[in-house]
Amino acid sequence: MLQKLPIGIQTFSKIREDNYIYIDKTKEALDLITNYQYAFLSRPRRFGKSLFLDTLRNIFEGKKEYFKDLYIYNKWDWNTKYPVITFSFKTVTNTKELITDINSKLIMNQEKLNVKCEISDDYGVCFEELIRKVYQKYNQRVVVLIDEYDKGILDLIEKKEESIRAREILRRLYSVLKDSDEFIEFAFLTGVSKFSKASIFSGLNMLSDISLSHRFGNICGYTQEDLETSFKEHLKGADCKKVKQWYNGYYFLKDRVYNPFDLLKFIQNEFSFKNYWFASGTPTFLIKLIEQNNYFLPKLTNLKVGEELLDSFDIDNIRFEIILYQSGYLTIKEAIKTPFDTMEYKLKIPNVEVKMSFYTFIIETLYKQNPITYRTNLYTALLQGNLEEFKDTLINLFASIPYNNYSNNKIYEYEGFYASVIYSYLQSLGVEIIGEDVTNLGRIDLSVFIEDKIYIIEFKVVEEVEGRREKGEGSEKLKVKNEKQKSNSALEQIKAKKYYQKYQQQITNHKSLITLIGIEFCKSTKNICSFAWERV
Repeated sequence: MLQKLPIGIQTFSKIREDNYIYIDKTKEALDLITNYQYAFLSRPRRFGKSLFLDTLRNIFEGKKEYFKDLYIYNKWDWNTKYPVITFSFKTVTNTKELITDINSKLIMNQEKLNVKCEISDDYGVCFEELIRKVYQKYNQRVVVLIDEYDKGILDLIEKKEESIRAREILRRLYSVLKDSDEFIEFAFLTGVSKFSKASIFSGLNMLSDISLSHRFGNICGYTQEDLETSFKEHLKGADCKKVKQWYNGYYFLKDRVYNPFDLLKFIQNEFSFKNYWFASGTPTFLIKLIEQNNYFLPKLTNLKVGEELLDSFDIDNIRFEIILYQSGYLTIKEAIKTPFDTMEYKLKIPNVEVKMSFYTFIIETLYKQNPITYRTNLYTALLQGNLEEFKDTLINLFASIPYNNYSNNKIYEYEGFYASVIYSYLQSLGVEIIGEDVTNLGRIDLSVFIEDKIYIIEFKVVEEVEGRREKGEGSEKLKVKNEKQKSNSALEQIKAKKYYQKYQQQITNHKSLITLIGIEFCKSTKNICSFAWERV
C-alpha cells in the first residue's frame, strides 16, 4: 500500500501515526540540538520549516514512539524531557492584530504548560515570566521554538510605518531570550527573511545563523535521492527529467533540492505541470519595487552579491535582489571564495515554474498585458528561426502596452525599459536567457538559447526618423528623407565587439546556429523603428 502524501500537514505525530511519507530530517535535527543553543534558519515559504520545528518539539518532549526507524532513534536520551514554548504567527493586517496574536500565543502556552502570568497586559513581561515559571515548575531548562518569526513584519511590508512598528514589537519580544538565558536549553527561530541583528535581534549576538551552513543545506526540501527512493512508486510514469526542470534547483550549499509543496501537488494532480508554489502567494510587493526603481530585469540572470547582502534585510533599506533571494524567487547558483577570504554568490532563478510564473505575473501586473496573446508566437518564431514573425510580434506587443504606462514618466526614453519588457516575455517562455552577459569587449544585452539556436540581442533607443519602412533580405531597413540607408546601430555594435565569439565553441561542438539581432526603439512612437539581423 502506498504511503499517503503529507500535503499541508505540519504535525509530525500525525504523519508518523497515519502512514504519511516522512523524509527523515532527524540527522540534521540531532546535529542542531547537540551543537547549538540559539539558532536561526531562513527558507522560502512552504519549504517544510513548520514540520521541522514540530519534529524538534516531539524530540524535546521525549515522544520516542514517533521516531522508530529514524536516524535519531538510538542516539537521543528519551528519558530526559524538556518543556517547550512554541510560537507560530498568523496573518495580520495591522500591529494591533499582531499584539493580539502574541498575547493569544502566550495564553495558549500558559494553558499547555499549566502556569499563569501574573502580568498579562504586557507581552514582553509575560513572556519573560512564562519562561521563568516554566523552568521553576518543571525543574528543567526551557526550549523555545518560534516559527515564521518575521511574519508580522512581512505581512505589513507595504505599509512602511506599520511594518516598522511591527519590527519594534517583535524586537521587544525576542529580546526576552537574551535576558532569560539561564533558563533556556535551546531556542530556534525560522522565517523567510533574515533581518539584520541590529534591527530585530538587538543584543542576540549568540544567535547562530545556519541558513547557509553546508551541514544544514538539506534541512528542508526534497533531494533527488528522496524522489528516487521515497517517492519512486508515486512517480511511476512521470517525466522525471521534466519534473526536475520544473521544480528542482533550490540550492543552500549542499544538494539541489525540490520545493516539497510543488512535488506533492504535482503527484496529487496526476502529473500536471503547474505553478503550485508560486500560486500559493502573489509577490505584489516585489512588483511595486520593480516599478518604483525602474529595475533593469535582465540583471537577474547574471547577478552576483556579497555575503553581507544575503546576511541581512531591513525595512529601511530594502534591496530588491535580497528580498527576491530570501523569498525564493532567486536561489544560489554558485558560491565563490574571493581573494579576501570572503564569499560571493551568483544568483539565479531556481527553475522553470518560478521563471515562467514570475515573469507572467510581471507582464500582467506591470505591463497590463495578457501574455498568452504573444507568447506562443514569440516561442514558435524563435524555435523556427522566423525573424519576421518575431519582429512583427514584438511590434504588436509594444503597440498594445497601455498609454498610461508612459503618462507620468519617461521610461520609454531608456533602453532598459524595452529590454525588460522583452526579457520578461522571453523568460515567461521558460527558455534559457542570460542578461548582460560579459565578454572581453562589453556586455551583451540578451543571450537567448532555444534548442539548437542562439540569439544575441542588442537594444538601442533613438530619436524618431521620418521615413518609411522597407523590408530587405534578413532585415527591416529604414529609409530617411534623403534616401540614404540608415544602418542599425545595435546590430553594428554586436558585430564591432564580436559578441558572437563567446558562443562560437558551441557552434563547433553542438552545431548551433547563432543569430545576431539589433533592435532600435524610437522615443516618439515608443516602438521598434529598426530591426535587423544576421546569421553567423
